[in-house]
Amino acid sequence: MKNRLRVLRAENRWSQAELAEKLGVSRQAVNAIETGKHDPSLTLAFALAETFGKSIEEIFCPKEQNN
Repeated sequence: MKNRLRVLRAENRWSQAELAEKLGVSRQAVNAIETGKHDPSLTLAFALAETFGKSIEEIFCPKEQNN
């Protein structure tokens, strides 16, 4: 699944470790989601959306879409 996580994190000037701490996950989990190696659980997707003040759809999109 494509995502804008890296861009949003950079806009907030957060490291992967800082974002991970806010979410209660490991830095490696944040990296795996950013690089598309892992899709977040629904609970984590909602936590990401809340953290960034965005909807889930503004952060994630299926790879089939050309956005």
